[in-house]
Amino acid sequence: MDYLWTPWRYAYVTTAEKASGCIFCDLPKQGDDAKARIVFRGQHCYIVLNTYPYTPGHVMIVPFAHLDELRKLPVAAAHEMMDLAQLMETVLRQLYAPDGLNLGMNIGKAAGAGVAGHIHMHALPRWVADANFASVIGETRILPETLEVTYERIKGALAS
Repeated sequence: MDYLWTPWRYAYVTTAEKASGCIFCDLPKQGDDAKARIVFRGQHCYIVLNTYPYTPGHVMIVPFAHLDELRKLPVAAAHEMMDLAQLMETVLRQLYAPDGLNLGMNIGKAAGAGVAGHIHMHALPRWVADANFASVIGETRILPETLEVTYERIKGALAS
């Protein structure tokens, strides 16, 4: 049997069930966007790197309002969320030259939402055959770029 060591996931594994409050409500209050991995703040929503990405460039567009259903999102926030999704499509295509992109939401625990109480939209670049044996059989992601590099690339692209 082969082992792939992922010690950086230890913090997640040991604190996931113990976390209190809402991660998406807490992140913007940290006061350090780089530490929180927030790459952009809008009026109603912000863009943050996914700490456990499927691919390099995996971000989430999150409303500041703590809402569990898309239909509860005010129209202005919904429009901004879609504007930011379009912006991220442009940025991800520019930075990563993917073959395609996934944009989507998992609303509710049964739909696969990791944070079921606070809606958010995922945006991530995809490449033909990026779901290789390690992901499909080994349930392991192999990422060629650190989160710090991803943060600097996306933050820089959004600033220009």
